[in-house]
Amino acid sequence: MCDDRVVSTSHSHTADEYLMTIWLLAYPVGEYVPSRRGPQPTAAARIADQLGVSRASAGEMLKRLEGEGMVARGEKKEAILTEKGRIAAMRIVRRHRLVERLLTDVMGYDGAESHEKADGIDDGFDEEMVERLFEKLGRPERCPHGYPIDARHELRENPTLKPLTRLDEGDRATIVRLAEHDGELLRFFYDAGLVPGTEIELARVDTTMGVVTICVADETELVLTREQARGLYARPEGVPVVPADAACWRPRSATTPG
Repeated sequence: MCDDRVVSTSHSHTADEYLMTIWLLAYPVGEYVPSRRGPQPTAAARIADQLGVSRASAGEMLKRLEGEGMVARGEKKEAILTEKGRIAAMRIVRRHRLVERLLTDVMGYDGAESHEKADGIDDGFDEEMVERLFEKLGRPERCPHGYPIDARHELRENPTLKPLTRLDEGDRATIVRLAEHDGELLRFFYDAGLVPGTEIELARVDTTMGVVTICVADETELVLTREQARGLYARPEGVPVVPADAACWRPRSATTPG
């Protein structure tokens, strides 16, 4: 099986990180609200902020990726994944999430640790290793933070989720995903027991104080800042679960997001 990683330059790992970051910002997940819109142009400044690099460094890498046909640049120099870039990003996202599962399921790391450590080792897995890992782990559907291993499933599921900040008082929901763009925020979620599968009820919203109070399944109340609440993506009560099997949705092709 061929190795489909981005390896055209000595900065291949960094290129992979850029493609995954653009994917997360474009579709939109991470700090953005899941929506029915298609891919969104991604400003270089947001990419730089997410990766913790200078805008000049981000601009240099985006030029490199443009030259490789992975991204196109918009009128305001924003990054837009090409079809080639989307396919590569989907592979990178899948690899990263499977390595996170390896770290939690086999090596005993918690969810927050797995996210941090996967960034340093996932680029060492070629496509054959990724497929073996997928089978050895029992073909998991999600990473520890609730994101689907299959990026196409992620896109189909996006419109069914809402951050807690978009729920109304009295609404019930199940947490499905945890925002992972901020390591400290991710650690807070795990320490507070706000993990995928947790059932919550939105008890109160205090717009004056900028806090949200939720009740978890055992009726314990937790007060969250709006930033914390915005990073919890939940499926409101009554919204059907999106099947993981892509065949149920008749995608246009095996490699086209949709």
